[in-house]
Amino acid sequence: VPLSDMLQQDLGESVAAALAILIAAIIWNLGTWYFGIPCSSSHTLIGSLLGAGVAFTWMHGGSGVNWSKASEIGMSLIISPLFGFSLAIILMYLLKSFVTNKIIFKEPDPENPPPMWIRAILVITCTLVSYFHGSNDGQKGVGLLMVILMAFLPLQLALSPEFNAQKSAKHLQVIEAQMQNRSANSRVEKELSKVSETVNSLEQDLNTFDTKSKEARLNIRKRIEVLDKTMKPLIEDPEVFTPAAADAIKTELKGLKKATDYALYWTLIMISIALGLGTMVGWKRIVVTIGEKIGKTHLTYAQGASAELVTAFTIGVSTAYGLPVSTTQVLSSGIAGTMVAQKGVKNLQKSTVSNIFLAWVLTLPVTVALSATLFLFFTWIF
Repeated sequence: VPLSDMLQQDLGESVAAALAILIAAIIWNLGTWYFGIPCSSSHTLIGSLLGAGVAFTWMHGGSGVNWSKASEIGMSLIISPLFGFSLAIILMYLLKSFVTNKIIFKEPDPENPPPMWIRAILVITCTLVSYFHGSNDGQKGVGLLMVILMAFLPLQLALSPEFNAQKSAKHLQVIEAQMQNRSANSRVEKELSKVSETVNSLEQDLNTFDTKSKEARLNIRKRIEVLDKTMKPLIEDPEVFTPAAADAIKTELKGLKKATDYALYWTLIMISIALGLGTMVGWKRIVVTIGEKIGKTHLTYAQGASAELVTAFTIGVSTAYGLPVSTTQVLSSGIAGTMVAQKGVKNLQKSTVSNIFLAWVLTLPVTVALSATLFLFFTWIF
């Protein structure tokens, strides 16, 4: 969502957006959890954000949704479960081919605990899932919390508490100087002209910055975001800037973006605790479904380790590229892949797989509609 545009609305509308996003996400997540259906909190959160953005667009015109980013995230959410499913099948076949100790392919015996080496493998793979789950889902929680905090406290939080106008002006001066090292390319002159206008406006805002002005803070935030968005395709085009100039501009843009892309340290701690407590309190309904109801047979040690390793790897790669994925979807599809590798498609429980698929399909449209409706309702109230 274009946060800078939404932050410029009155407090009542900011409160309406925050409540709509939170309540829509909570309703859908709690509902699916109650019925023991693994559902993506990532999907839910993104749908709620989109719903508020669509309603904002309907009320104010313009664009309340960054559709290019939304489509990129959508592709990530679609591809990751398919990737996890395929990778789990491949990994199971590799284990069967190269692991000679067949105890790892047996179901757990309640009377006899597994050997220490199997325990070690399972603890390591489980820890990896937990770590990468936090690295991806944790960031979504922090992002949402920062959006809400900014909506309520735009004067204090529209820019980082460490924001320094003079330091930002120096970053801007370097960008302006490096823009001279460009090729004569009429194809992008229009875009470069827009960049120059943004740079000049931002330079003026920084030179006359008033720390107590909400408008000044929001203007600087918006112009930094516009500059970053406009410059990215230009510096990636080898026909526009020399490699040295492109690298220098990237570095300075990164320095500028520290003013807008930040998180308060206590929000990281708060979201970490929330993720841990949520898993500890509400784990059983979903764990039983994932562990015992996706396949017709009990998970073997190899299946559990394979599904967890695939999940950790998929989430880790996605996090490295800044793409949100669903831990629930990837883990569920990974387990389904191991079941298929074990005894074929007939080893899947159709009713559970159908419910998971239905929740996957319905999450976005339901949360978009629910969030948009709640946003309009709360806006009317406030």
